[in-house]
Amino acid sequence: MTLQQQWVAFCSIFRKEVNRFTRIWIQTLLPPVITMTLYFVIFGQLIGSRIGDMGGFSYAQFVAPGLIMMAVLTNSYSNVVSSFFSAKFQRSIEEVLVSPTPDCVILAGYVLGGVARGLMIGVLVTVLALLFTSLSVHSWFVTISFVVMTSVFFALAGFINAVYANSFDDISIVPTFVLTPLTYFGGVFYSTSMLPGFWQTLSHFNPIFHMVNAFRYGILGVSDTNVTVAFIGLSLGILVLFAVSLYQLKHGKRLRA
Repeated sequence: MTLQQQWVAFCSIFRKEVNRFTRIWIQTLLPPVITMTLYFVIFGQLIGSRIGDMGGFSYAQFVAPGLIMMAVLTNSYSNVVSSFFSAKFQRSIEEVLVSPTPDCVILAGYVLGGVARGLMIGVLVTVLALLFTSLSVHSWFVTISFVVMTSVFFALAGFINAVYANSFDDISIVPTFVLTPLTYFGGVFYSTSMLPGFWQTLSHFNPIFHMVNAFRYGILGVSDTNVTVAFIGLSLGILVLFAVSLYQLKHGKRLRA
């Protein structure tokens, strides 16, 4: 395929992904907004007013970056895993795989579709957060780079989950038993400096903690760990997941009948 044909193929897959989640916005965009509204009301206003300041900020300001990042990563993940598994379940993905479209173009179309949904939810939750508290960005570079890289990382993870899944039940195992616990123990609602030594050290092995912490640093300017280490680790993680995803597409195992 020529570069122009590859660009047309990429745009077709990406546009299909965006049209899919915007067409069913009541199922894809509205629920996370309602969920985050409840979080801001309960933790930001009702409970937060009794907790007081955390890290030099009000509790609502402190949890806002974590809630935004939580919405971004879960929606980037769920968009790709549900969309690609549906294509695999309906056998429509086989038509794409037998076409001359390069694997990297197919992967980029699905992943950037997930990134688009994650970032759209991130913008909606940010606007929502500004109704409950005030936020000012400390570093635009750190904020934007981490929110984009995190959405790419989880979109790739969702793609790998979709390839290995054999049923719709399988695509809910990772979010339920892995993603949700890591997110809730990832410093979204608290600073790890509050934890005893052992638990503080253990939490530093949680990758979501570093993503949330770096994003919070980008907005508030406070950090529990080294942001540069998080940047390097997240970059390496994306490269590994990208390589695994391409390998799966190239060999077609679990994708072709």
